[in-house]
Amino acid sequence: MIAEIGGRRFEWGARTYVMGIVNVTPDSFSGDGLGGDADAAVAQGMRMVAEGADMLDVGGESTRPGHLPITVVEEIERTQVVVRRLAGESGVPVSIDTYKQEVAEFGVAAGATILNDVWGLTRSPAIADLAARQGCGLVLMHNQDGTDYAGDLMEEIKRFLGAAAERAISAGVPREKVILDPGIGFGKTADQNWEVMRRFAELRDLGHPILIGTSRKSFIGKLLDLPATDRLEGTISTNVAAVLRGADVVRVHDVLALTRAVRAADRMR
Repeated sequence: MIAEIGGRRFEWGARTYVMGIVNVTPDSFSGDGLGGDADAAVAQGMRMVAEGADMLDVGGESTRPGHLPITVVEEIERTQVVVRRLAGESGVPVSIDTYKQEVAEFGVAAGATILNDVWGLTRSPAIADLAARQGCGLVLMHNQDGTDYAGDLMEEIKRFLGAAAERAISAGVPREKVILDPGIGFGKTADQNWEVMRRFAELRDLGHPILIGTSRKSFIGKLLDLPATDRLEGTISTNVAAVLRGADVVRVHDVLALTRAVRAADRMR
């Protein structure tokens, strides 16, 4: 399955692609938030591309537990300049990480060619229409309020993602441009996150490219009793495990280390 996104060719299944995280927030859980410093954000993104990133994901609102919501206007102000500059200078597709239609619209106008919706079209279904109209790639993540599941964890996640994907396809987004994310750290306990990791290969049943985002997350910190800034080894091991189970994209903070790790994992796969 091949997708043309942002002028780049992505051959899903041929190798793992690396998405670098550029947080223009003051309150990122991972300690890497750059606030309103557009120059620093652009420099970080350019460094990530030099280190091997195949795409960049720009986010203006923290999604960590207990985060303070911000207005649409503030989110646009944080992200628009960074997206525009990275889209023009980096040479790789740029993603806008938002579940708000208005922010996504401004992101696309600034040059974003991927939309990353952490609520899987449940908050702003029209994001699918935008992706279809503009030819964007679309990342749809599983998410929910609370950690209670009516049935089997992975079956519930697959049901949610399958429905989100069908909604996107019905809006006109090509199947190969719909990327699914099981939402590690969102609406799940630490034990549930580990179960998703263990059963990650089951997501291949959905017939879409799969993205994994474990980078520096708290389930690793709880296991190793380490702060977010000291979770590189856990991040590497979880991403390698996901690649060996079929992940197509890894979304990470530490691009150089993860690029090297997934190359080795790809060779084993």
